[in-house]
Order: sequence, then structure tokens, then C-alpha cells
Amino acid sequence: MAKQDYNPDYIFEASWEVCNKVGGIYTVLSTKAKSMQETGKDKVIFIGPDVWEDKESPWFVEDQTLLAEWKEVATKQDHLNVRVGRWNVPGNPVVVLVNFNQFFPAKDAIYADMWRQYEVDSLHAYGDYDESCMFAYASGAVIESFYKFHKFEEKNVIAHFDEWMLGMGVLYIKSRLPKIATVFTTHATSIGRSIAGNGKPLYNYLSTYDSDQMARELNMEAKHSIEKAAALNADCFTTVSDITARECRQLLHREPEVTPNGFEKDFIPVGEEHETKRLAARKQLINVAERLLGYDIQEDALLVATSGRYEYRNKGIDVFVDAMHRLEQIKQLEKDVIAFIMVPAWISGPRVDLQDRMRLKKSPSTSLSHPHITHWLRNMNNDSVLNQIKYLKMENRKEDRVKIIFVPSYLNGNDGIFNVPYYDLLIGMDVTVFPSYYEPWGYTPHESIAFSVPTITTSLAGFGLWMRKMGDERGMDDGAEVISRDDYNFIEVSEDICNRVFEMTRKSNEQEKILRQAALDRADLADWDHFYKYYKEAYRSALKQAANR
Repeated sequence: MAKQDYNPDYIFEASWEVCNKVGGIYTVLSTKAKSMQETGKDKVIFIGPDVWEDKESPWFVEDQTLLAEWKEVATKQDHLNVRVGRWNVPGNPVVVLVNFNQFFPAKDAIYADMWRQYEVDSLHAYGDYDESCMFAYASGAVIESFYKFHKFEEKNVIAHFDEWMLGMGVLYIKSRLPKIATVFTTHATSIGRSIAGNGKPLYNYLSTYDSDQMARELNMEAKHSIEKAAALNADCFTTVSDITARECRQLLHREPEVTPNGFEKDFIPVGEEHETKRLAARKQLINVAERLLGYDIQEDALLVATSGRYEYRNKGIDVFVDAMHRLEQIKQLEKDVIAFIMVPAWISGPRVDLQDRMRLKKSPSTSLSHPHITHWLRNMNNDSVLNQIKYLKMENRKEDRVKIIFVPSYLNGNDGIFNVPYYDLLIGMDVTVFPSYYEPWGYTPHESIAFSVPTITTSLAGFGLWMRKMGDERGMDDGAEVISRDDYNFIEVSEDICNRVFEMTRKSNEQEKILRQAALDRADLADWDHFYKYYKEAYRSALKQAANR
């Protein structure tokens, strides 16, 4: 085959987060879609799980006319339960949602076959393993049906699967449709995340870990087994950052290609609209704080935030709280600092007493009980964030310069307190802090600078490492700071964050504008216009490998 032929005619990409917003992978795929559509309009088909029984996915727009002929064959002859439509994101790509419940009765036979062919050990499976693997298997069946219906034998076809949850899809395609080129992307190795999440030192001892042994020790055998088999058998194996590539080499025993995560910035407001939204967000954030705390906040208060998944140690939430406590001890601190922890937790709902106060025109003169939290948790006494705040005696009194507020709800526009999406609050922040210990990429700091908000992250985040490669000046003057972090320097990281945030409190309005522009300039280097080329290279690599077969 000639070199110029190594370009895909069709790309199928399957992920648990297609039209299903769970974590950062949703952002990867939903923002990458526009670049994929520009490369080949409607030549990319995303496959997602049809888990929407009581209500429809807010991101899926069904279209009965789209792929109608294939859908009829897939339903009647191939006995697949699918719905076809478009993903309501920039680019509006074609999506097939598949219901995978029909494969559960054959689960044991499927697992036995995977053991025979690829030594995938499903014996100790638990939790979301079965659901994930049945969806992965169903995704393979959807690709097979589409491929055979359209007689794609002479086409360059890519089947791309994301994360261990879709690993069985890679093996399905390899065994049944060897002409299709497979790509497998691990966004975070299951065993690496588990080592970090269990409080073990991942980085200093990475070269000594035996992944199979650790999988047995941490009860991760099934997930690790399918991920490792997919990584070893895919035509092209990729991961999202240099730091995760180190994990893959050691724990999955294969060198991956690095495909960094880009960002689609078309929806971010610019110019006058950006400033209007920024001021509206500030006003709303301060208003909620005043109603919760029972006193007026300085108009020029520094608004700080951290956000992401509630992985208390992995995401560095513990470091963030500690750093804010240190900041409170600085006598030269002359400005109110409101620190928001925007991390979804197990809530029972918004605080009714806070909702009542939100209707008042003037700030009340007394604080609410539990003045650190906007929504009631189901486990108030056992919550890590609240317990740390209590241990450090951060009381949110008027005389305290640093106030810390936990927002434990998904900020999707109807949380009952803010009632606007996360991005409409992010834009009002003066600085964000993401002191991650385990962070394969790090969309939170990436999103932050894209919204012109200066950010602080660490060298253990893939995005932080990328920023270092691009050149990271010491301090906040280039719109971002990457703090060196390892297994044991918690205190140094906390002190560094404290100093950087204190530095931000001393900036003039003009200096703040310069910082916001510097953050935006840096973000412009990390969008899909710059990063999609790495996926194109991965697809060519996979097609070459498939052609050699």
C-alpha cells in the first residue's frame, strides 16, 4: 500500500462517556469531535452506552432518518438494540447509542472465550466490570454490523476504544475483523490510579512495581487484565501524557504513542461578552458567600477555586485546604480570599435555609449553621473535606481573611443554589489551584487558562508537565505555575501554593488583566488545532500495522 493511503476512510470511536458526562473523557471526545468532523464530515461515528431509561440524554439528539437502512438491518438481522442521532456538541457528529443488556445472558461464555484467546482473567470481576465489558462487546458488534452492511473490506477503517472499560471491544474486533485497524487509549491506567488512590507511593517506586502482583494485592485483577490485553493487542496503543506513558511502560508493558488532550475554545466568550460574564460570575459567587456567612465580603476579594472529581488525595484537595489554612496565618494578607471547593459529592440536596436567604435583598447579620457548605451531604460527619476544615479550625468568621466554601453539587445549571453551569462560575475566578498527585492530563487547569483564569497545578499532572516543556516561568507572571510534586513533599507544595495565592492578592487591576491575557495566550497553544495531529499520526500507525497483517 502506498504511503498516502494510510489515512482513515471511517473512524469508529467507542467510549462510556459518549453522550454520557461522567468525567474528563467526555471533555476529550466532545471537544475533539469538531476537528474530526472537519477532517471527514460524518466519516466518524461515535458509539456510546444507551443507559437512558427514565429520561433522555441531554446531549443526544435522535434522528430516525440517519443511517436508517443500516439501522433496520442491525435491528432485525443482527438483533442489536441501537438508536442513531447526533451528539449535541460542536461538530454534531453521528452517534450510535447501543443497549447492551441482551449480552448479559452470554456473559460467562464471552469471558471464557476471552480467556482462551487472550488470557483475560475475569474470574475476580466485581463492580462495574460486567457492565463495561458487555458495552465494549456490544460496541464491537455494532462496528461489525456497520462494516459488513457497507462492505468496507477495501476501506481504511479505524476502531478506536477508550479506557479499560472498552478493552474487550479491541479484542472483539481483532478476533473477528482483522482488517480493521484498532486503537486503544488509556487515559489513566487502572492499576496506577489504584496504587495512588490506596495511598501507596506511585512515582518514586514505579520502576519496582510488578503490575500483575499489585493487581492481586489491590483486588484489581479483572480490570488490569483486560486493560493489559487491550494495550498489547491493539494496532496502536496511545495515552494522553508523558507522565502516563511512564506508567504504561512499567504497568502495561508496552510503549504508547502520546496523544495530548486538546480543547475546543469556540464556545468561550471573548471581548466585552467575556468581561460581562466574568463580572456576573463574581457577583453571584460573592452573593452566595455573603448569604451563607452572614456578612458583607469585600468587592475586590480574591476568588480562588479548585474543582474536579472527589478524589481527596489524588486531586490534591487535601493540599488545597492545607494551603488555604497557611494563607490565613499570613499577617500581611490585606484582602478577603474566598476559596471554593467545587467537587461533586454525595448530596441530599441544596440547603433550604440558604435558598431562603438567597431571596433576601440584604445580607443577613448572622451566619448559617455549618457555614462551609452550600448543599447538605448524606455523610456530613464522615466527609474528608469538612473534617479537615474542622481539624484546622477554619471557622469562616468575619475577621478571618480566608473563607473556605465547599460546593459539593454538580454544577449543571440546576443545582438549587447557583443554578448556572460550572463554566459560568469558573470565568469569575481570579486564580484556580489543582495540586494533583495523580492526574494523567488535567482538564481543570487546561479549562481554567482557556477561560483566562491564571492557574496553579503540579508536575505530576500531564498538563502541568506539558506546560513545563513549553517553558514555565517561576511565579504567576506567565499565567500559570507548575509546582514540583513527588510522593513525599506535601508540606513544600502547600507552602508554595500559599505563597503563589498570596502573591495574587497583591496584584493591581492592571496586573491582573495582564495575567489573564497571559493565561489565554498559553491556552491557545493547547487547543485541538495544535493537538489533533497526534491522533492523525496514531491512526496512520494503526493502519500500517493492520496492512502488515
